[in-house]
Amino acid sequence: MALSRQQVVAEALRLVDDRGLDALSLRVLAARLGVQAPTLYWYVKNKSELLDAAADAVMDDAISATPTPSPGADGRAWLLDALVALRAALLRHRDGARIVSGARYSMRRADFSELAMATLVEHGHAAHEARLLVLAGERYTVGWVLEEQAPAPDGPAPDPDALRARFPVMVQAISDYFVGTGRTPEDLYRDATRQVLGIAV
Repeated sequence: MALSRQQVVAEALRLVDDRGLDALSLRVLAARLGVQAPTLYWYVKNKSELLDAAADAVMDDAISATPTPSPGADGRAWLLDALVALRAALLRHRDGARIVSGARYSMRRADFSELAMATLVEHGHAAHEARLLVLAGERYTVGWVLEEQAPAPDGPAPDPDALRARFPVMVQAISDYFVGTGRTPEDLYRDATRQVLGIAV
């Protein structure tokens, strides 16, 4: 069977989508591709390189969905839109945030950071400020999605009355935000990220 590196990476992502990141191994991936495990070493040196390549593929989606800023656009507002695209790309794959957060040598992840920083600099931010904004936004977004993609806990949910008694302010704030407002988890992400980036909500 003739393979390409792109096919190997695409099948690795399908495997993760089907069974989760913990199920990914070169042996299992080779079986899905109908080849012997040593064949994969023609395309990736080891599992770490495979994960970096998978992260690159996820980040390709984020970069392609990142909007082109207009000349008069506010840099922080544009960064928020770029981070929304990043979150969507991570959510498109099961364990997408784990894949990207563990990829230390993903060049496409670095490309996303460079694009974001360069855009902020073009819109009047100093390079060091752009670096801090992008770093905070990226890490915040990946951490947010890590929680979104975490497995559901075992066992029954806590008693609502007990939660209201123990966390009255928190429960009221959540109710005020969602009940009767039409807001969604996507709105919550945007509004929370605005706080991180210093954009008025």
